[in-house]
Parts: sequence; structure tokens; C-alpha cells
Amino acid sequence: MAGKPSAYVLDSFALLAYLEGEVGMARVREVLEGAEAGEHNLYLSLINLGEVLYITEREKGLVQAHKTLAAIDQLPVKIVDVSRSTVLAAAHIKAHHPISYADAFAVVTARDYDGIIITGDPELKAVAAEKIVIIDWLPRH
Repeated sequence: MAGKPSAYVLDSFALLAYLEGEVGMARVREVLEGAEAGEHNLYLSLINLGEVLYITEREKGLVQAHKTLAAIDQLPVKIVDVSRSTVLAAAHIKAHHPISYADAFAVVTARDYDGIIITGDPELKAVAAEKIVIIDWLPRH
């Protein structure tokens, strides 16, 4: 990818950082603003959306999970549906790398859309080191 990337992929770490005002919020906001301005596309796997929602509901309740979904629906993010081939590709990634199953969907989404994953999740260091995907690392502290 020469020049500016044409696509980014959010994982749950990045989306929660943005929604909860955590350390990586500013970088996620930049990427969201770029997507809003048409500078690049921004994707989120349906599985990662589910991960954000179950984490929110578990920690803050169902009402907050509904509010979170409404907020996400207002963002310039394309939700990527999950097909059989996506599930099989994610299963293959998970079988060979020490990442969560949900993270494997972010990896497959990034590969499918030639995107850079925005995350601070250290689990993804393994796939970044093997150059399976490119990571734009969010600060953690």
C-alpha cells in the first residue's frame, strides 16, 4: 500500500477505546473522520460488532448495549457480513495463531479489503510479526 491506505478495519479494542474515551480514542477519531470525508473506507466485521456489544452488556447492562449499537450505527463504518468462507478463513487463522476467534475475523476482514487493522490488542502482535496483516497500533497507556 503506497501512500495513504484505502481501507482500515476496526476491531473491538479500537471501537471500545473510541466509545469509552480511552487512550486510543484520538487515533480512532482521526480514522473515523477520514472515512466520513471519503479519504478511505472503514470496516468492522459483524463478529467484532457482536464482541463490542456483549462486552458492553456484560459490563454496563442491556440498555447501554442498545445505546452503543445506536452510536455505532451512526458511524461511517461498513459492517461486513459473515459468510461461510469468512468463517472458514477465520477458523484457519485461529488454528495457526494465538489470537481470539473474534480477532481472527478482524484479520480476515483486513485481508479481504486490503485494510490496516486499528488496534491496541497485544494478541495481534503474532499476525503482525508474520506480516499477515498491517497494524496501526493504538497507545495502551
